Amino acid sequence: MRRRPAAVLCALLLATTGVISGCSDSGGHPSGPSGSASAGTPAHGPVEVRRTVATQLDSPWGVAELPGGDLLVGSRNTGRVTHVAVRDGRQETLGTVPGVAASGEGGLLGLALSPGYASDHALYAYLTTASDNRVVRMPVDEGAPEGRRLGAPRVVVDGIPKGEVHNGGRIAFGPDGMLYAGTGESGHRDLAQDRSSLGGKILRMTPDGRPAPGNPGPSSLVYSWGHRNVQGLAWDADKRLWAAEFGQDTWDELNLIEPGRNYGWPRVEGVAHRAGFTDPVVQWRPADASPSGLAYADGALWLAALRGERLWRVPLPRGGAAETTGPPEAFLKGTYGRLRTVVAAAAGGLWLTTSNTDGRGDPRPGDDRLLRLATG
Repeated sequence: MRRRPAAVLCALLLATTGVISGCSDSGGHPSGPSGSASAGTPAHGPVEVRRTVATQLDSPWGVAELPGGDLLVGSRNTGRVTHVAVRDGRQETLGTVPGVAASGEGGLLGLALSPGYASDHALYAYLTTASDNRVVRMPVDEGAPEGRRLGAPRVVVDGIPKGEVHNGGRIAFGPDGMLYAGTGESGHRDLAQDRSSLGGKILRMTPDGRPAPGNPGPSSLVYSWGHRNVQGLAWDADKRLWAAEFGQDTWDELNLIEPGRNYGWPRVEGVAHRAGFTDPVVQWRPADASPSGLAYADGALWLAALRGERLWRVPLPRGGAAETTGPPEAFLKGTYGRLRTVVAAAAGGLWLTTSNTDGRGDPRPGDDRLLRLATG
């Protein structure tokens, strides 16, 4: 009851100005090895919701920014890929990815543009089929008479375990030009510790799906293991890989990923200080986080929280120790409901999608939304 006046004030500020500075909330009590800002931590200003770019999106999951700033948005439940013009929010369907079998937490999940998109016009997608999770590559026909259209998919990697839950699904190209994929253990916990399985892992591969040079196992796609359900991948200014991971009942995690490391699941959850396992840098109670998307912008990592219905900012100090972060701050708490995907915009700031039409949210008129944020 004591929090209600502050929540009302924040709602009024957001409605009148769009600025939510001062409405941050660390009530989630994040904890972990870090927790205090260093002298090198950049100063951070307010978070501002500049505008709602698009509404009436169906179960948006993957988001990829095109050259020029427009977006491709994938629908988990329908398998459609939609072009969203950021100038006016106009939506145009490019096509439906064949083979998508949407059920539970599976469907059309992450999207990523080829690093050479300007010349090859290739779009990568992570999807659930009737038999597995897989990554495919599709050409985008930019010169089709009726507008952009998706071409036929080609399998990049298949055989990733699928389930009603914990399908992972985030894909992203790293600074090294390799393709990374966060997978889940599909509800079968022991797969996370099974080095021969692709479930419960972070995978690293060449753009055509071969094991990337420098992987811990030269003939393996597996980059790290011991993960429960990875749905967020991002690189910071020092080209370090971070991952957001769903915990079970105790701790959600923000992990600094290093090749060949074991991140513990299901033997440990959260910070354990146990030999052989790598602890998270920050952890949250699942009610305050359940993080899906992850992005790096303006000197901080940003986590989009589903159950927590907020956007977390985790400042990273310049030149600080790898395990040091500034105190996490929460924004937009409860304002837009469940938050799924956050993407750093090429022009600065963030793209953010809600996730209230995914079967677990409480849809409001206009859901789901694509928002444009300035991060100060």
